[in-house]
Amino acid sequence: MQRISIAISLISILFCSTLTGALPEPEYGYNKDSGNGPEHWGDIKEAWAVCKIGQMQSPIDLSSNCVQVIPELGGLEYWTYNPQYATVTNRGHDVAVEWGGDAGSIDIDGSPFFLVQAHWHWPSEHTIDGQRYDLELHMVHVSPQPDGTNKTAVVGILYKYGSPDPLLSKIGEYLMDIPQENEEKSIGEIDPSEIMMGSKMFYRYIGSLTAPPCTEGIIWTIDKKIRTVSRIQVELLKNTVLKYYAIRTARPLQPLNERKIQLYVSKN
Repeated sequence: MQRISIAISLISILFCSTLTGALPEPEYGYNKDSGNGPEHWGDIKEAWAVCKIGQMQSPIDLSSNCVQVIPELGGLEYWTYNPQYATVTNRGHDVAVEWGGDAGSIDIDGSPFFLVQAHWHWPSEHTIDGQRYDLELHMVHVSPQPDGTNKTAVVGILYKYGSPDPLLSKIGEYLMDIPQENEEKSIGEIDPSEIMMGSKMFYRYIGSLTAPPCTEGIIWTIDKKIRTVSRIQVELLKNTVLKYYAIRTARPLQPLNERKIQLYVSKN
């Protein structure tokens, strides 16, 4: 009986090892000790070279020593969001909410940037005066250009552990329905304005995408208000994506390289 038990155990180990070995390693990851970690992104593909040589990379530390306080910030307080039907998608490396219609826009320097999707990183990618938070939401906006390209603006929301986040409370029940990469689920109407309620202070700087291809020229706006999210909600996000990304999806901080960081303080 003991020999049978040992044999079964060995078979189980070999079977599990085979399955593990069969899993393909993603093109890029966040483990600094891995060959596809952040330090190597720029070497993986020629199209990703800016990840290594770029001078305006994100994320950064939003240090009070580098901030210029200004009375207005490119019209960010003029944002109009609309409730719109959305889907939640397991993208393997993250979870994204994508709006199917006109979910509204923000105005930056007189140009509208339309909201297209939102996704999460854990822990936060940006830090404030060296403090890293537990979660970061990126609300991705695009502004179509005459040449057919898009300008991109991202609004970042930082979270610390505490009370549940209302948006994740709405979509949490659907995450269990998308256990596989590229699966998606309709989640009904989602009002983006609920995410931004109560915001009075924002950081602004020019940076990049925080994942390959690390495209520069991204207009970053980080809400200074720290919101709360429950540990259970963060764990639910982690358990939805590929296990390779479950521990961490935050790129290390990048050099500021004399860029300006502006801080807008609302008078209202």
